[in-house]
Amino acid sequence: MHSFSTVDVFQQAQPNSVLAMIVGMEGPSYRPLGAVMRFFSDGSSIGTLSSGCIEADLWLHAQEALQNYKCRILKYGRGSPFADIQLPCGGGLEIILVPRPNENVLSEIAEMLKDRVPVTISIDFASGNLECWIDKETTRSQTRFSFRYIPEPRLIVFGKGPEAATFTALAETLNYQNILLSPDKNTLRTVGGPSEFRQHMTASKIPLDLKIDKWSAIILFFHDHDWEPEILHAALRSNAFYIGAQGSQRAREEREVSVIALGASHSDAARIKGPIGLIPSARDPRTLAVSVMAEVLKEHKDGE
Repeated sequence: MHSFSTVDVFQQAQPNSVLAMIVGMEGPSYRPLGAVMRFFSDGSSIGTLSSGCIEADLWLHAQEALQNYKCRILKYGRGSPFADIQLPCGGGLEIILVPRPNENVLSEIAEMLKDRVPVTISIDFASGNLECWIDKETTRSQTRFSFRYIPEPRLIVFGKGPEAATFTALAETLNYQNILLSPDKNTLRTVGGPSEFRQHMTASKIPLDLKIDKWSAIILFFHDHDWEPEILHAALRSNAFYIGAQGSQRAREEREVSVIALGASHSDAARIKGPIGLIPSARDPRTLAVSVMAEVLKEHKDGE
């Protein structure tokens, strides 16, 4: 099953669509502020705004918005006029429906997020007019809602064998940007995918053209830890939000000594996670992949 991202929703261009976005929240919610969904005239949709309890009703209002070409803000849960529709979480949602949104603006936002650039969408409540701003903060007034999106985590994987392959496959399934670099061609073949995101390593180095931003995570899956020091030393000079390497506590201590010998400070060396993952002593590739993914996403969320 494919997991849809914010970028997927924005770049799904069709002339007769309705953009739905969460612009207000009260209490707990299944989806965050700024979550988006698109409804199309053929009855299809992309994205979700709840656990499935309001999408059918939203579709009906979206078709009405397409017909009268008017924006509308709907309330569900707390304070809603729709008493027969309850949110299991007990909270409240405000959702704006924008018929026939400006596809050029949505495409620009999608491209900026794919290029790893924070971007803000701004919606006029009355007209549905959309604007795209660079890195403006999230705000709401009586007439307008603006929401700042940051790039999703990008997962940069170095390693070989089933652990590296399984983690990368999980990232691909979850629709997170991912890159796998491996000295083992069989590992690369196992995962598959576009060649620009599957690179054969011939040296223990991070390629000079590999861009690492503050929304990037670097994860190493090597049993032969001799591959690690140069890669980790270079990773520590980046602003990656997560750096981790597979192995035991003893392996962690040895790799810290190695990167310090290459010139890293003790505080920098301490940035390297290990043993990695939220589940202690995960002993099979699938459990390890889920465990490490959870740790990476938690680190990303904590840093927002």
